[in-house]
Amino acid sequence: MSKVITFVTGNPNKRKEVVQILGGQDSEEGSIVGDYLIRNANVDIEEIQGTIEEVTIHKAKSAAALLDGPVLVEDTCLGFTAMNNLPGPYVKWFVKSIGLQGLVDMLYKFEDKSAQVVCTFGYCEGPGQEVKLFQGVTDGLIVEARGDQYFGWDAIFEPKGFEQTYAEMDKAVKNSISHRFRALDKLRDFLL
Repeated sequence: MSKVITFVTGNPNKRKEVVQILGGQDSEEGSIVGDYLIRNANVDIEEIQGTIEEVTIHKAKSAAALLDGPVLVEDTCLGFTAMNNLPGPYVKWFVKSIGLQGLVDMLYKFEDKSAQVVCTFGYCEGPGQEVKLFQGVTDGLIVEARGDQYFGWDAIFEPKGFEQTYAEMDKAVKNSISHRFRALDKLRDFLL
């Protein structure tokens, strides 16, 4: 019998990307990754202010308590070098409030358009258990939106060494170089 882990996200595109990167296969019950069955749940968890590590740990502990079992949570931040890594873990709220063009416009007076994306996965075995963190980082540039604009800020982030935004890339390429891939590579080593 497979061990069940609940991946807490309301974003179906993120779940698909995670399963694809981990090499999982979809089934009627969820996604099978090694000896694990990964199910998806959209759980409303209070978002705290703090570092990406603090935010992720809080989300994992809260989700494990609510779901009474093993959970996987993810938090991503996008930090502009010129702004001392803002908007950071609050990027989701920036996108909702000012949109992609608003994010690009935040840098209009700065020559430095470099940015760093950090993805942190938190795994918690259950209520009251320690949260294990797995983090991946990708450097790049903030550019005018190019490509599909349905997946967060992918259309304005061009990873270092590439001339395409995440949104313009073939999914297989993106999933082999992204911040999420780097974090999941560490998680895979832990789980499998």
